[in-house]
Amino acid sequence: MLLRDATLVDSAGVRVGDVRIDGDRIADTGDLAPHGDEPVVDLDGTAVLPGLVDAHVHYSLSGEPSVEDVIGMSDAELALTEARNARATLEAGVTGVRVMGARDVDVEVRDRIAAGDIPGPRTVANCRSITATGGHGHHLGREITGADDARRAVREQAKLGADFIKFMVTGGVTTPGSDPGAVALTDAEIDAIVDEAHRQGLHTATHAHGSAGAKAAIEAGVDTVEHGTLLDEEGTEMLVREDVTLVPTLSAPHHIVRNVDAAAEERTQTEAVYERHLESFRRAVEAGVRVAGGTDAGTPYNMHGANAAEIQFMHDHAMDALDAVVAMTETAADAVGLDDQGTLEPGTYADLLLVDGDPTDDLTRLNDPSVVVKGGEVVAGGDPRIRRALADALAD
Repeated sequence: MLLRDATLVDSAGVRVGDVRIDGDRIADTGDLAPHGDEPVVDLDGTAVLPGLVDAHVHYSLSGEPSVEDVIGMSDAELALTEARNARATLEAGVTGVRVMGARDVDVEVRDRIAAGDIPGPRTVANCRSITATGGHGHHLGREITGADDARRAVREQAKLGADFIKFMVTGGVTTPGSDPGAVALTDAEIDAIVDEAHRQGLHTATHAHGSAGAKAAIEAGVDTVEHGTLLDEEGTEMLVREDVTLVPTLSAPHHIVRNVDAAAEERTQTEAVYERHLESFRRAVEAGVRVAGGTDAGTPYNMHGANAAEIQFMHDHAMDALDAVVAMTETAADAVGLDDQGTLEPGTYADLLLVDGDPTDDLTRLNDPSVVVKGGEVVAGGDPRIRRALADALAD
């Protein structure tokens, strides 16, 4: 099938061109001529992007005011919740995610998506986020005490099929009694987690608000820093020097601070650091830190399906429009280990987001997909004309 005269948008820039799809892959892009009786779909005025990749989501959470609303769920209830949120994420044009762990359920949902049993993005999953005893996210995580226990926790997750290891190096906003600015783990525990994960062939992600915690994790060799809310200049320089990716998750505090009446405790903590978060993000971008888009979807009032708003937030506060798109396509895919995604290069998956008009002129266009394609199949979209034309062409 040939997608003709589309506005192509990826790390190669914005240009008019064609995309040939063969099975579940992109076969070619550029100025292409139809092959024989190959189906052709005219997309003049429509932009074609790689499907978005969200580097930080929580399938287990659904925007509840508090995680307390979730911890009482059975594993069966949690799995059904995750399946619903995975579908909403895919239908929003997100074809790849890294999902951040909840009682070992995420890996099961990942496998069911891969098998085609439930709809959802291609998913990189862990099992339980590693946290200090009583630390941030302990309700759904794996609490540790000491370096040996930290290493054991990593091995447990590797045994269960985790794709990566996440750990909480600082406290967090949504765990009562937890201090976002304080380092929650010892250096020995951090070193053990990162070392053992890398020995197991797994990458590492750390939840880090305070700069001291982020710097401790960077020093230990962490691969991605999530949030980076209170990064100082030294922490920013370390991210650049060690080539560590920052996943800023600007969506999370944005939604909390706009729901003061319903999420008072979270807002009180978040407002105190929100402006510093934005300052940290701007400093990181200006310093050349590698940024991957991630929403923290599922946290209070941060709904699955609204993922594309993160691109707008990154643009509003520091990044060029195209750079923000690339952060949540190619850079995010590379950071989380989703191979063959995030670009329109030949040989990559035909995971595509189609929108009306050039999104770099108006990023809100990404919030309303015309069509979502995953693996060469139409899976969602609000434009019946284009959706029908693509479906008919793919059926030929």
